[in-house]
Amino acid sequence: MTPQPNGVAERMNKSESSMLHSSKESSSSCNKNKEHDMYEQVEVELGIPFEPSSSTVEQCTVETPEAEPEVTTETVNPKAYPLADAQLTTTIMDLVQQAANYKQLKKGANEATKTLNRGIAEFVVMAADTEPLEILLHLPLLAEDKNVPYVFVPSKQALGRACGVTRPVIACSVTSNEGSQLKSQIQQLKDAIEKLLI
Repeated sequence: MTPQPNGVAERMNKSESSMLHSSKESSSSCNKNKEHDMYEQVEVELGIPFEPSSSTVEQCTVETPEAEPEVTTETVNPKAYPLADAQLTTTIMDLVQQAANYKQLKKGANEATKTLNRGIAEFVVMAADTEPLEILLHLPLLAEDKNVPYVFVPSKQALGRACGVTRPVIACSVTSNEGSQLKSQIQQLKDAIEKLLI
């Protein structure tokens, strides 16, 4: 490095000290960016081009925890009819969770299809945010043929949690069992779902 005249060195020291003083005040900006700004100021004052290394210019990134995607009316397909309201959805999820505990639940579109064909399905629950929705649109047709109530809920993620699995579940069916303790609850929910279909 070539020796600098005293006046330039003093100016550099003053500018560096003022930069350091101002950097202590603003704690929100990144240290790497402050260092880069300091070099830019020195470059302007001295007229010497400065090419920063990749380590000098690194940007600070603040990582935010990923939130679950909120299900809005835009993500719900209009073909998903009948769609349960918030209160009915809560009731459905509670009963699905209990049915999973009593081993009266079949998870997945294929399993739900099997229960409908065998005539053991009490009702079918499907997720309205399934993408593409067509992969489970055979279920409402089959359910109508078998005279079984069916309903859509807004979230496949929430349905998966209610089914007791970590993955999203796009369809499930609650099955019949003669000595079941859930019989009265299932009947009440079937009536509520049938009211939606009318």
